[in-house]
Amino acid sequence: MWIGIDDTDSPAGMCTTYIGAVLVRRLERAGMRIVDARLVRLNPNVIHKTRGNAAVSIEAVGDPATAFAITCACVEALAEFDDPRTNPGVVVAAVRPPPDFYYAALRDFCTVEEAVGVLESVGACYRGYKNRRGLIGATAAVASDLADRTYELLVYRKREVWGTPRQVDRTSLFHAEAATYPRTWDTVDPANDVVVCVPHTPDPVLFGIRGESPDAVREAGSFVLSEEPACKQVYTTNQGTDAHLVPGTIGTLREGRSYLVRGTVAGVPSTGIGGHVSFALADGGKEVRCMAYEPTKGFRDVVRALVPGDVVAAAGSYKGESLNLEKIGVCRLADAVRVRPPLCPVCAKRMTSAGAGKGYKCRACSARSREAEIERVERRILPGWYEVPPTARRHLARPLVRGILAWEAEFCN
Repeated sequence: MWIGIDDTDSPAGMCTTYIGAVLVRRLERAGMRIVDARLVRLNPNVIHKTRGNAAVSIEAVGDPATAFAITCACVEALAEFDDPRTNPGVVVAAVRPPPDFYYAALRDFCTVEEAVGVLESVGACYRGYKNRRGLIGATAAVASDLADRTYELLVYRKREVWGTPRQVDRTSLFHAEAATYPRTWDTVDPANDVVVCVPHTPDPVLFGIRGESPDAVREAGSFVLSEEPACKQVYTTNQGTDAHLVPGTIGTLREGRSYLVRGTVAGVPSTGIGGHVSFALADGGKEVRCMAYEPTKGFRDVVRALVPGDVVAAAGSYKGESLNLEKIGVCRLADAVRVRPPLCPVCAKRMTSAGAGKGYKCRACSARSREAEIERVERRILPGWYEVPPTARRHLARPLVRGILAWEAEFCN
């Protein structure tokens, strides 16, 4: 059977993955065998999400009716019901729903009614609390199809210290990264000297390590010195897979979806208020604004190095008529040139403009020339893929250390 839970937390506390970890232990105490525990990220642009829009699914062997009772009791005991934005959902299905609903919740938007229709079609037990919105994520989690998968070790705090500063040794996290990278990633951001894996929110998570295998994340976790944890859970996840991206065409993008689009840089990138960098990407007579926001740090220098005529593939979420960049593939570089007034052939001084359409004139000797000096400029970037730093990476975005998906590589050819 597959058990799903979602929408149990709030900005003030709790975490659905923590309830999942507690539930795993309660199901085991009831004599059930746990086959897999999944942390399933869904559409990162959903406005109702608390933080990372994560739902949890547990595959177990046992009696579905007993599992449903245990799960409901666990959610009712731990979820943030007092927050008006928290609307939990619980699902237990003896028949796994088709993956279509998972992909819809991952890449698009779904309704409670659609989730209920899927659950009814497979005869699942389900319960939605308050406005029942959590049924969407819970249904998507049990229907999840993880063709590409990664893993996360989540370590949780004891209840008595929730809301207090976390005690995690910073140096040990850098040691963990150095010892296990590239089998793990995003524990820290070495380039910006920032710890990434320790949250700053008032929830039960102490830290989380992401990687390619359960062994890799456990090994990295063994290096970490911290306060005594309450428990640990390794989740199978769709994090770091680019599963949210779909091929897109400029001019047909829809709000709140995530795309990979290809086009030609149509203007010189500009830096606006706050350090955000933008440029226009064009294809087929249509344009889209691409944004690299200040938190992407050095990634903005790659964007600034683009020139009109460069052909690029841009990945990100389309929001507010902008494509918010997660990574960019430079497919083909245009020749960059600098146009300057020529040197005077008589006195070797730089000429100045003689007026619109009149060429150039030497102020010293009055010699004239019709031809400007064209100088080719060496480019500061090379063809290839560039990504935002770990501090700015979205949960679903695939880090370059994992490689580029075949269809993404083809998109940039």
